[in-house]
Amino acid sequence: MIICSLLMKTLYFCAMVNYHEEAKQIANQLLQIKAIILQPNNPFTWASGWKSPIYCDNRKTLSFPNIRTHIRMKICEIIKEKYPHVNVIAGVATGGIAIGCLIAEELGLPFIYVRSSNKEHGKQNLIEGYYDSGQSVVVIEDLISSGKSSLAAVKALKDKGLNIKGLISIFTYSFDEADKNFKKQDCEKTSLCDYRTLIDEAVKSNYIDNKDLEVLKKWRKDPKNWS
Repeated sequence: MIICSLLMKTLYFCAMVNYHEEAKQIANQLLQIKAIILQPNNPFTWASGWKSPIYCDNRKTLSFPNIRTHIRMKICEIIKEKYPHVNVIAGVATGGIAIGCLIAEELGLPFIYVRSSNKEHGKQNLIEGYYDSGQSVVVIEDLISSGKSSLAAVKALKDKGLNIKGLISIFTYSFDEADKNFKKQDCEKTSLCDYRTLIDEAVKSNYIDNKDLEVLKKWRKDPKNWS
């Protein structure tokens, strides 16, 4: 029993080290191509009205073949390891559509995507593509903030009788609110890169200094009221 316990702890430690190294590589790639921009002294305004020192548009990765391939393969590795019997890949509109389609192609699986709202014409679909009730689905997202839009897509899929195995994103802001929302909906989530790793790598690469780092840490703790 003691040997088994030690083995499990060793495997867990190795997995965490591997994740951290992979997350650092993704972070540097996102910063390099300006898919993520950090501006603590000139904050952005999100659609929600929140003031933010960070702006993320992971669709930019699609313009860089080496980076999009790396992201695709890493997500495919996660799916093969955690969800080997998945039937369908589903992208969340709009950021999760292209990368989700690339992943489905790599895995030889059907692809569908979920709109943010029903189409206003034709069949007024919320979900586009062919699927059957009872199929197992992995959902692909470009980033997770509060998790509300991601989980709205998850709910839409569940309402059609699909079995959600988990959601995978390229990046997460690591908000406590997102953790609570995903736990409440009983949906497992995995991200290639997280906020803490990103800002740490930004300091190492001299993208920001330690003073900016403190501002970025403070924002993540209470983004709604930050200014």
